[in-house]
Amino acid sequence: MAAALPRPHRFDVYVACGGLLGGLVLMALGLALRPADEPLVLLPGAWAVLPPLVVMSGCELLRRTAPRTTLLTGTAALTLDTVTQGSVATVLMFTDVVYAAVLYGPPASARRIPRITGLLTVAGTVVPYAVWRVPEALLIGVVIGAVAYGPAATGWIVRDHRDAAIAARLHAEQTTLLAEMDRREAVVAERARMARELHDMVANHLSAIAIHSTAALSIDDPKTSHEALGVIRENSVDGLAEMRRLIGILRDGGGDREPAAAPTLDGLETLVDGARANGLDVTLDIDIDIDIGTGTGRIPAPVELAAYRIVQESLTNALKHARPGPVTVVLARRDGPRVLDVEIGSPCGREDGPRAPGSGAGLVGMRERATLLGGTFTAGPHGGRWTVHAALPLAEAEPGHGKDPEGDRP
Repeated sequence: MAAALPRPHRFDVYVACGGLLGGLVLMALGLALRPADEPLVLLPGAWAVLPPLVVMSGCELLRRTAPRTTLLTGTAALTLDTVTQGSVATVLMFTDVVYAAVLYGPPASARRIPRITGLLTVAGTVVPYAVWRVPEALLIGVVIGAVAYGPAATGWIVRDHRDAAIAARLHAEQTTLLAEMDRREAVVAERARMARELHDMVANHLSAIAIHSTAALSIDDPKTSHEALGVIRENSVDGLAEMRRLIGILRDGGGDREPAAAPTLDGLETLVDGARANGLDVTLDIDIDIDIGTGTGRIPAPVELAAYRIVQESLTNALKHARPGPVTVVLARRDGPRVLDVEIGSPCGREDGPRAPGSGAGLVGMRERATLLGGTFTAGPHGGRWTVHAALPLAEAEPGHGKDPEGDRP
């Protein structure tokens, strides 16, 4: 089955009909390019210009859909028109066909047509003048240039501007897409950061509240209940303070207020004291070879924050999951001064299940903190104890290369 012919563009239909109608009007008025008695006119008579005119009009219908075919057919029609008295409409439509072949044709044709028409223009100027040696012979090259090279060069210029505009639009769209992707990634990263901060700040206090309230409800002892209520109140106040600080950071978009100080290693003693008050037997061992809180040899702030949060979350997990027994917190350097080791060990899980429910988000947050700094993180049973270990580079490291092993506590 033969392929259907492409449907002409509406504008091309208008151009074809206008050119055909104009040629018929000129033919009816007897207006032609050359007199009938000219030697080059091999087909005299007004009706001889009609076939080239009709063919050229048909070429205009397909100037967009089949530009190379229309150019070849139009060239043949123009050649036939040169042996008749000629029609201005045919010549004008041919110039449009050349222009359309460059503008809508394949890139290879668009490059070749201006070169070919340029060579024809030069040849049409030099050869007739060399043969006849009269200035009027130069007019042949002028006519060829006006009919062929001029439209081809115009088409190339318009095509070049069109391609540049398309490239600029595509670049703008890609830039917009990349900006949107960056915005989304920034929003996701900020949400993950705020989720880690919220979990790390509140989970410890809420876990202590849940555990001590359970103890107060299960033991009918006024002294025990009084102590449990004291711990509950202390953790509630601390948790509310942390929540207010976080809400203040979220609401303060203008930067008018001073940002709250991020937790550092200076606060580990206080953190451990709070864990002891909640019933944990915690031992803190810091071997960093610097005075924490001084300027000389200061640990980078992101590393301090990550180490503090990892210790805080590990103590929270020990409070909820670990059996009674010693909990050790060790901070030390290794590989010279380049890596800060954070290791927390606690007895393995309770036989009767956790004292407070957990979602596993704490382990995810600890791993994310280590990974963002280019460090490593492991968590799992080792030698009868549950061990959390994080290696945090103290020098700038490319993020995203942290180890992500299995073995997390549920």
